[in-house]
Amino acid sequence: MANRHTIVLMQTSHSRSTRTFMDYDSISQAMDGICGLYERKLKELNPAIRNITYDIADLYNFIDGLADLSALVYEHSIQGYLPYDRQWIKQRTFQHLKKLAQTK
Repeated sequence: MANRHTIVLMQTSHSRSTRTFMDYDSISQAMDGICGLYERKLKELNPAIRNITYDIADLYNFIDGLADLSALVYEHSIQGYLPYDRQWIKQRTFQHLKKLAQTK
């Protein structure tokens, strides 16, 4: 699971011009990237607050608020990418954050 190339496809609004993708070396890095997007958005909305905290429900609201979000994860056994939906991304970000919290 560790080194599975992951491409996150995202559209922030209903405008097709907001379509973009992010490229990561692993699922874990991709989940970090999604959390980072949300954290940057929070800082943008709350520039005067130095330490911003959020819970998983806030992150899920951010993810659900995107017009579209999916991931393509490289699967070595088929030598191709498997698609995953928003629900899968939410589950993986939760697992990722839980693992990070346990290491602190």
